[in-house]
Amino acid sequence: MPTPKSNTVELLAPAGNFEKLEIAIHYGADAVYLGGKDFSLRNFSDNFSLEEIKQAVTYAHDHSVRVYVTVNVYARNDQQQHIAAYLEKLGAIALDGVIVADPGVFMTAREQMPHIPLHLSTQANSTNYKTVAFWERLGIHRVNLARELTLAEIKAIAEKAQIEIEAFVHGAMCIAYSGRCLLSSFMANRHSNRGMCTHPCRWKYALVEETRPGQYMPVAEDDRGTYIFNSKDLCMIEHIPVMIDSGVSALKIEGRMKGVNYLASVLKVYREAIDWYCQDPAGYRVKPEWLIELSKINHRGYCTGFYFDDPRQIVPDYEFSKTMDTHLFIGKVLAVPDDSRTLMEVRNKCAIGDRVEILSPRQEIRNTRIGDMRDDDGNPIQFARPGTCVYPDLGVKTKPNDLIRKLKTK
Repeated sequence: MPTPKSNTVELLAPAGNFEKLEIAIHYGADAVYLGGKDFSLRNFSDNFSLEEIKQAVTYAHDHSVRVYVTVNVYARNDQQQHIAAYLEKLGAIALDGVIVADPGVFMTAREQMPHIPLHLSTQANSTNYKTVAFWERLGIHRVNLARELTLAEIKAIAEKAQIEIEAFVHGAMCIAYSGRCLLSSFMANRHSNRGMCTHPCRWKYALVEETRPGQYMPVAEDDRGTYIFNSKDLCMIEHIPVMIDSGVSALKIEGRMKGVNYLASVLKVYREAIDWYCQDPAGYRVKPEWLIELSKINHRGYCTGFYFDDPRQIVPDYEFSKTMDTHLFIGKVLAVPDDSRTLMEVRNKCAIGDRVEILSPRQEIRNTRIGDMRDDDGNPIQFARPGTCVYPDLGVKTKPNDLIRKLKTK
């Protein structure tokens, strides 16, 4: 098993596809979790074929990063043989862990891949130390506890457990108990606990009176309707010391379906925070720039979830987004031919003279301007369109997988 980058708590990041895997590793993840094409609760993300999982493990291990594969569906009768065959194939790959929720899948995994550590998903809603002890006796290596727990409860469990404890530190919160929801099944005929959730909790709702069809009345005083199931996003960046001191072994970021800009920003911030606290607990403080960076990415308002037993943190979020709309993700660095020239894959239109910032791991964000740009043939160009690759002169050094964002003008 690869040596962790951190001597303390593990920073665990989502990897919805190979590009996100590279970004997660570049921005400091100690471990990543990813799903195969089947039996994962995020079947709408790109996910990995078996061959791609092998490639992902090789790439991650070359960078001393661990890989966990999710097989966390609640399976039906007709899936049992397929799951067994799939787990047998996974067992031939040098995985660092497989994440399960269904006791039947767990049992099959023990039979088909006894050498692979098994992690218990938050979907299993483990809420007390007796439950953790039960799974510990059965051979579970790590438990991701239910999101409904307070930090005091987590600490009490961690003190009694002989296995690793994992908890979420950032990302979307499911309105249902430990993420086990039937809304998607009823409203869209897509089963959330089988990897096909359409997130109806995020849809816009209004009230309709039976005799007035077509007249939609807001449930709350909001001219856009209301988001009655819409929980805020979890953000514990201001509470890293108490998270680590609770005794957890891993801090997990939610978001296999989020984009690379989201992933890079969140990982950069939490990597810096965890490293600083572990190296200098007495001198640790929350940097204002961390809060600013997390405000730039799409989110639904931040809260501390259930961790501090504060009812105000878990009320529905009636605002669609609180994103600081000042930056636009325009590209990713593919290569660096020389000190000033960068090969950039363009994601949004950019032009000569644009003010941009470079998002690099473990260093401050750097602001600069696009000097000139050239296309693949070396011809000067004034602007670049999405889907192209260009060579901008940024005037600063970059590294492959650094992200570039344009500062919007008012």
